[in-house]
Amino acid sequence: MTLFDGTTLNELSLDNRVGLAPMTRVSATDDGRATAEMAQYYQRFADGGFSFLITEGTYPDNAYSQGYLNQPGLATDAQAAAWQRVTEAVHDAGVPIFAQLMHAGAQSQGNPHIDGEQTIAPSAVQPDGQKAEAYGGSGDFPTPKAATVDELADIRDGFVTSAQNAIEAGFDGVEIHGANGYLLHEFLSGEFNQRDDEYGGEPANRVRYPQEVVVAVDEATPADFVVGIRVSQSTALDEDHRWPEGEDAAAVFFEELSMAGADYIHVTEPDATTPAFGDDGPTLAEAAATYAADETVIIDNGGLGTPDAAREKVDAGADLVTLATSALANPDWPEKVSEGEELTAFDPAEFLAPSAELSEHELQTSGASADD
Repeated sequence: MTLFDGTTLNELSLDNRVGLAPMTRVSATDDGRATAEMAQYYQRFADGGFSFLITEGTYPDNAYSQGYLNQPGLATDAQAAAWQRVTEAVHDAGVPIFAQLMHAGAQSQGNPHIDGEQTIAPSAVQPDGQKAEAYGGSGDFPTPKAATVDELADIRDGFVTSAQNAIEAGFDGVEIHGANGYLLHEFLSGEFNQRDDEYGGEPANRVRYPQEVVVAVDEATPADFVVGIRVSQSTALDEDHRWPEGEDAAAVFFEELSMAGADYIHVTEPDATTPAFGDDGPTLAEAAATYAADETVIIDNGGLGTPDAAREKVDAGADLVTLATSALANPDWPEKVSEGEELTAFDPAEFLAPSAELSEHELQTSGASADD
């Protein structure tokens, strides 16, 4: 098996094993609709040889889920209709695209649907760190309120509705965001989840709510519609955040999420090549491959932008890899690598400063229309 061998994901045929990772870019309209510029942006990666694309995080409801101003959503019919121009542009290049469904939880830093700065999480635990100015925020995060069981049911329904909207928008699947410190990751965490009900305590309880979301989305969508979940130990604010039970927690989390109906598990860490639970032992992807069901596809992400690192992960058993900042610098990364061309180094100032909205040089020069 090599990086450029074809493979399958559910019933989709993929030309190679390299996909685009989800990256928040805050370039939607004020009311969460995808734009023509976003269609150009995603089409560029499809034309550049990536075999599948995962969108930036989209918010699934008009309550507490939005994390950033000018973040796209899939909560309404109008938002779903706006995404159609994106999915059509990507499909014109013969590439599947998945919508990442993201509830920001306690890490929300811009939500026009809620008065004030109220956020929601498993427990009333304030995130450390500062809001990111590149994404429109500043200052400390507020202390969230602890979600009631009824509120959790509403949030779960929002994930289901947004997945159904993703179908209407033409997406080939959805990725449920359970990583990087957002709501579902907070349930998995021993630090942010301090509940004493059926959703808190030991790993089997902490995974219960993310598992319920996966089950609900899987049951509400067609069998050939891909349902994946992204998982990490680290958060966007703390690269050293870990599950207190280490590999024992991973065994429970990956088995339960896999059995819940996830077609793939997308693991991400700052450096995917290092042991996940100490100085030695498995990486997070190796743990996922060990404990998930055999038919569950494992996608690996984190510091894999060099061809050698990406090849190493595929050689080590990852079914697929995704690229983020290296893809921004090289939207034709698969084509360049397959042809032996030199890669461009990523420069944050070109993409994320002073704001993470799309830059002119990131837009497709042909194909998708620039007209709204």
